[in-house]
Formats: sequence, structure tokens, C-alpha cells
Amino acid sequence: MYFVTPRQLIFPGDVVATADSKVEGPVYLDNGRYRSLVVGLVEFRDDGVVIVPLEGVYKPKKGDLVVGYVTDVLATGWEVDVKSFMPAYLPVGEALHKHVDLETTPLTTFLNIGDVVVAKVKDVDLTDEYPIILTLKEDRVGKVESGTVVEIAPVKVPRVIGKKGSMLNTLMELGCDIVVGQNGRIWIRCKDAHDEVFLASIIRKIEAESHVMGLTDRVKAEIENYKRTKQQAAV
Repeated sequence: MYFVTPRQLIFPGDVVATADSKVEGPVYLDNGRYRSLVVGLVEFRDDGVVIVPLEGVYKPKKGDLVVGYVTDVLATGWEVDVKSFMPAYLPVGEALHKHVDLETTPLTTFLNIGDVVVAKVKDVDLTDEYPIILTLKEDRVGKVESGTVVEIAPVKVPRVIGKKGSMLNTLMELGCDIVVGQNGRIWIRCKDAHDEVFLASIIRKIEAESHVMGLTDRVKAEIENYKRTKQQAAV
């Protein structure tokens, strides 16, 4: 038996369902009932309920796509901030596609402090000095040369993507390149810088109103209005 409704906003201690129900997410059992551990959003999926936290830090998983900032140049690679509990490490062997003589070629030739990279999480090992290992030897990754990076809470990433990519497809109607990092950083590159500013504001709106019903339709309407206004101004 469930005590919640789809898209309901719940708080720590709120009753979600009885113990015989299928519940996923940060919950605990209390006298035969599941209660929420967090401020979250209720989603009904298949035959159960999922509690999606609205707060929290990024917890890396192997295969995640992330957007990071280079924070240090090391002897054989780079330290990268991926908005997690520990900095990540990008080894030279996972960044370059050819052999480089490190004695004659400084690593700053390829990446320097402050540079932005789109990377994949190659491995996570909490016993290592750098628990998060990154790679650039995958599709859709590499150094970011231009564009805008928008920061949101990592737990809001699924809302920016939407069910079956519905929200992301809506955002891409402006014809921009968009990469959504699982760590809560979103890279946008458009031909028109004004489009980047507009999309950044829309993404922050999605973050702030992620619990509101009908958000995808309202975002679509705003994008259509923006495109229409832009066309009229160009006439």
C-alpha cells in the first residue's frame, strides 16, 4: 500500500508505503512502513515507487559521463575536479592517443589548470590515492574549447534529461551541442552566444522547478517563444 502520489514532494520521516510494497531510494523501515530519509520527489516506475533525492553530492560510477575542471598538473597526468567527494585523476595514457616523451614535452601543452574536459569515469577504487580515474578515450569526450558550463545539483540531472530523453530533446531544439554530465555540470555550445545564455537560464529553471508537474511542456513553450521572438527580431 502506498501513501504517496506521483511527483509528490516528501520530507525526511514522511511515510511512503507499507513494508510489503516495492520501494527504491533512500528510505528506512519503521514499524512496518517505509519512511523517507531525504527531501525527495516521488516517482512511480513499473510496479514500484522510487524516491529521487533533491539534495546531495555526486557519487561517481564507472561509465559516467562527467564535466570537470583541471585543478593541477602532475608528473604523469592531471588532477580534475568533478564535483565529487575527492578529486579525479586523468592519466596521460588515458588522455592522449599517441606516445609522448614527458621529459621533453610539458603536460601543459595538452591540458593546463583551468581547462574544462568532458570525460568518462574509467574506474572507481576507494582504496587508491585518487579514487576516481578518468579517460578521454571514448566517444563524445575531450577538451572543451568553447561554450558555457552550467552547474546544477547532481540529483537534478535525471530531470534535465527527462523520461526517455524528453527534456534533453526539447533543449536541443535550438540546435546547440549539449552534454549533460552525471556530476551536475552541463556543457552547452551554440552558434549564437545569446542561445547559450538562454539555455543556461532554462536549465536553472528546470533545477528549481524539478518537482512541478508539466515542466517539460512549459519549457517547450518557452523555447518556442524564444525562437519566435528571435525570428521576428531578425526580420
